[in-house]
Amino acid sequence: MQAFNPEIRTVEVTRYVTPLREGGSLPAVTEADDGFMYVLKFRGAGQGVKALIAELISGLLAKLMGLKLPEIVFAHLDEAFGRTEPDEEIQDLLKASRGLNLAMHYLQGAFIFDAVVNTIDADTASKIVWLDSLITNVDRTARNTNMLIWHDELWLIDHGASLYFQHALTDANEQAKKPFTAIRDHVLLPYATQLDKVNETFSSLITKEDIETIINIIPDNWLDEIFPDISSSQAKRQVYKDFLITRLSHSDSFTQEAKNARETLI
Repeated sequence: MQAFNPEIRTVEVTRYVTPLREGGSLPAVTEADDGFMYVLKFRGAGQGVKALIAELISGLLAKLMGLKLPEIVFAHLDEAFGRTEPDEEIQDLLKASRGLNLAMHYLQGAFIFDAVVNTIDADTASKIVWLDSLITNVDRTARNTNMLIWHDELWLIDHGASLYFQHALTDANEQAKKPFTAIRDHVLLPYATQLDKVNETFSSLITKEDIETIINIIPDNWLDEIFPDISSSQAKRQVYKDFLITRLSHSDSFTQEAKNARETLI
């Protein structure tokens, strides 16, 4: 199998278009120097770089599994960017986010996935449920599906609420071994009838080398904010590598948890 080698471009943000006032992180539609529009996630908002790291890791794992999501790019905010922004709250956010942020290609004209209206095949639903169990994503519910329909295809967005072990790094190894009980609220759980098949495929398809490749893409200065007392960049990255490798080795456990939760629904 060909090695997983994701390429993350870096763009320069040239224009702040409009805020997307959803949740507390105030993402925004922006324009970059390549002429494309992006949904920008700010390092100075909400959970800061932890949300950006969760977005980056989860998005690349989704791509590795063949799921669709908008292109992920690093988005650089210049020192002078946002000085003319009239909204004081937004201006403060832009000042706090100078440097490298994360953005996703803006899917103009997309609409929110609704399980009541839109159909989804069992294989895709099972892949998404399994992925969200792996990354402990608590934010793919009927209330907030974080999926879009664009050009008649399903696209995943917004994984900033995943990998919540980051907020209790002292017990990351134990967190990695636990079933993911929040999967019971997953909007696609009723349709995920192929969980055993998906687990068998992707628990072996996603390799230690793939995980190392993904974690090595995280910018050093993001990790510095989370681990100010650890000098070694490799040691900082190892926390994430160990979590995901351990989590993957316990995929039977979180897959069974999802199956049990599904049985209670049907």
